[in-house]
Amino acid sequence: MKNHNLIDIGETKEILFERKPVLTKSGEPAEGLHVAWITLNNPAQLNSYTTAMVKEIILAVRAASNDRAAVALVITGAGDRAFCSGGNTKEYADHYAGRPTEYRQYMRLFNDMVSAILMCDKPVICRVNGMRVGGGQEVGMACDYSVSSDLALFSQAGPKHGSAPDGGSTDFLPLFVGMENGMMSGTLCEPWSAHRFYRLGGLSEIVPALKVDGEWTPNPLVITDRMIDEFGRPILGDWKTGKERDEGKAILKSGTVDLSLLDEAVDRLTTKLLYTMPDCMTKTIESLRKHKLAHWDKNKETNRAWLALNMMTEANAGFRAFAYGEKGRREVDFVLLRRRLAEGVKWSEELVREIAPWAAEGE
Repeated sequence: MKNHNLIDIGETKEILFERKPVLTKSGEPAEGLHVAWITLNNPAQLNSYTTAMVKEIILAVRAASNDRAAVALVITGAGDRAFCSGGNTKEYADHYAGRPTEYRQYMRLFNDMVSAILMCDKPVICRVNGMRVGGGQEVGMACDYSVSSDLALFSQAGPKHGSAPDGGSTDFLPLFVGMENGMMSGTLCEPWSAHRFYRLGGLSEIVPALKVDGEWTPNPLVITDRMIDEFGRPILGDWKTGKERDEGKAILKSGTVDLSLLDEAVDRLTTKLLYTMPDCMTKTIESLRKHKLAHWDKNKETNRAWLALNMMTEANAGFRAFAYGEKGRREVDFVLLRRRLAEGVKWSEELVREIAPWAAEGE
């Protein structure tokens, strides 16, 4: 049979590309079949993707798509802290800030990565082992299923750090959670718990990942036992506050993270996929994906152009402020920025120094 890969993926440096057993209903590996796995392997930087990683992901998704023996593709992150925190802001700050043409070429690669997932011939499962933020949330929503640790959180970051979530979230969020909730997530960049995202329709399944004294314990920072508050507002999945949050932090600190239930959930799903007609499965997921593709294909190129030009203004300041700042000092002075722009000040290095002095010093 012919090899339909453009090039062989070869040895990877930024990701792990593996083939793992797919289990039959009896729990035995299905002979001659497997599941392809892509692991984003940058845990020290919360599995943020670099330009090199994006290239490897594209090739790996293509290889999995063409793998005749692959039942499904799983995309996950290394470790237990993050699935993916989005683009590597240090790389953005050092190489792309102030260089719109370079960033436009980078966004071609990013768009190709998302499109590769949306056009993969295999069902694609996002194994959410930790935070899924920014571009990581966009990669995750491009997948067909998301199975998550209930310790994970989900959010956007763009308007807080100098960008817009136009790498897929502005296309996908309203399809998952509706327009109002999509607007809240996309614009305010507030983290949602896995419980809340699941309740709103953003996840296929959530499982506990915290063990305390040997017992599985739901995320202790999240309200999991009350659907509404005293005013009738839904709160299931919201973050605890005050004394309850302090108590939850103590419980979290006393436990250990164990992702074995997450792996079991992924195995259960791939087993279910195994017992379907392969071509009918592919056609079905292609037809269902059209709802995402209708928005993604319409907007991805104009979004790429805008995101590139934005590297001369707010992204130039925001990415550098995040990359060169320390914890608690990674955002520009929003009030000062708005006031200076209202006064008619032009974007310049002087303005960057005003709104985030450490960003200019970081070069």
